[in-house]
Amino acid sequence: MAGKTIIENRKARHEYLFLEKYEAGIELCGTEVKSLRAGKASLVDAFARVENGEVWLYNLHISPYDFGNINNHEAKRPRRLLLHKNEIARLYASVREKGLTLIPVRLYFSGALVKVELALARGKKLYDKRDSMAERDSKRQIERAMKEKNRDF
Repeated sequence: MAGKTIIENRKARHEYLFLEKYEAGIELCGTEVKSLRAGKASLVDAFARVENGEVWLYNLHISPYDFGNINNHEAKRPRRLLLHKNEIARLYASVREKGLTLIPVRLYFSGALVKVELALARGKKLYDKRDSMAERDSKRQIERAMKEKNRDF
């Protein structure tokens, strides 16, 4: 899952615990791709839902293309994600039974195509968030100490 990252949902890493990740294509119109190339998009509050055997991405904001005409796209329209049928069935079962949610983690280019990295996620409780923050702080302090130690030599 490599490629040039357009946008990343950093808040999702704090709010959710990722269990599995999937790569999905996204159905876009031409002006949306041009806006994405300019980096004008936001994944804040975006989520995916399985409906009628298809996966749809909601609340992905892609700004209208500056040089577009009357046929410019709508900024927050639902967009269909392209996954294999067995992946969709697996996601539907996981979301329905276990109370998990589908969160877009990042949008990126894979060649000329735009891809979405979807995560099957479970919401973190407040104490989980505190634990992850404490863990991140301790790692940062250890790295600083190691850097200081290496600088002395």
